[in-house]
Amino acid sequence: MMPFDLFVDSAANLPDDLVAQNGIRVIPYTYLVNGSERFAYSDGVPFSESAAAFYAEMRAGADIKTSLIPTERFKEAWLPSLEAGRDVFTVTITASLSGTNAQALAAAKELSSCYPDRKIVVADSCNASLGEGLLALRVCALRDMGESIETCARWFEENRYKLNSQVTVNDLKFLHRSGRVSGIVAFAGNLLGLKPMLRADGSSPARLVVYAKQKGRKKSLSEILRAFDENVVDPASQTVAIAHADCREDADAITDALRERGVRDIIIEYYDLCTGSHVGPGTLALFYFGKDRRGTKSPAPSSVAVKKPAPAKL
Repeated sequence: MMPFDLFVDSAANLPDDLVAQNGIRVIPYTYLVNGSERFAYSDGVPFSESAAAFYAEMRAGADIKTSLIPTERFKEAWLPSLEAGRDVFTVTITASLSGTNAQALAAAKELSSCYPDRKIVVADSCNASLGEGLLALRVCALRDMGESIETCARWFEENRYKLNSQVTVNDLKFLHRSGRVSGIVAFAGNLLGLKPMLRADGSSPARLVVYAKQKGRKKSLSEILRAFDENVVDPASQTVAIAHADCREDADAITDALRERGVRDIIIEYYDLCTGSHVGPGTLALFYFGKDRRGTKSPAPSSVAVKKPAPAKL
């Protein structure tokens, strides 16, 4: 029996097969498309199909709104585990991007008084998308080796800032709609073909910040690889992840470049719908373990392998 149950919010962006194989429970965000409410993740519904339709609607100009996960949804998700006498470990998106982490902490506080003999861990990933997802997979691997929830929590705290990310967006209008850039800056950037480069920083809580601008798509993709070369630690022995907002050809090009660099294990998935609504179609992101984003250079442990099924076409 596994020592505890692992939950993620749907921003963790994990492919369906990895969710199923690792026994991960996904707590979904909801979003509105032209006023119609939907779940960002649903059991039994292929995520790739939902995501392809979602980004097509964004390109067509649909009005998209997202909301954080309410406290009650966390409680509903955790209760079956707690009532069965099992502990709960939940990984969330960074608190700087969403109030979801605070909602999870509030739910944990309420339920801890009702189940005093159970442990409820809420872990801020200090990242988003597959940056959150890769951390959750490492916790799964440790859990399946028999490590306790306390050991997994300590590992998570010590290593979450070693999960690096580089993100490029294709159209600034979506960042403008989400309030991340001004209308003037978005217009000028698109006119000049400037592509902002974003990454999760080393602050607490971690923020998604613009660290560079590149002119044109080709240069922005090259910058992702340059930053990877500068920051990655032991690429051949870890799982690297790519999230794309309906730009699979660019994701495949990055994959080929990573293979040339010795990376053997690569996850490719559509960008999650919650954060994807803010960055828009054409966004591409790379996630990997490397140098500590807070400035220290101690490497992340590479001896914990991620349990994966045979590769499948997406």
